[in-house]
Amino acid sequence: MTVQLNHTIVPARDKRVSAAFLTEILGLASPVPFGHFLTVRLDNDVTLDFIDSPTEFRPMHLAFLVSEAEFDESFGRIRERKLEYWADPQRQHPGEINRHDGGRGVYFLDPDGHFLEILTRPYGSGGG
Repeated sequence: MTVQLNHTIVPARDKRVSAAFLTEILGLASPVPFGHFLTVRLDNDVTLDFIDSPTEFRPMHLAFLVSEAEFDESFGRIRERKLEYWADPQRQHPGEINRHDGGRGVYFLDPDGHFLEILTRPYGSGGG
């Protein structure tokens, strides 16, 4: 049996705002309604199911593996929006990207405080 992640629920103060933010930054297709959710489909058929949360929630960390070209496009949109970004999850290197494993990575926040990351090489994959 193969185990694969199928979906995860992402709580939001306003699911429309959060789902739109993610699709715009990453250049994905528009969110699709499904019951109480707005779903964002990733290229590996995993969906992020955004839902309005009536209570406070703990921000999540979501990391997205992207190509070099997709990194350039997404990072360009981050900078165009003048979003804060960091090279590290501790936020000790603001305005920088990292170059772990010979790739590039950057962390930034979505409108609900979820800590998002784009990276071009999986951690531990080598390359420096």
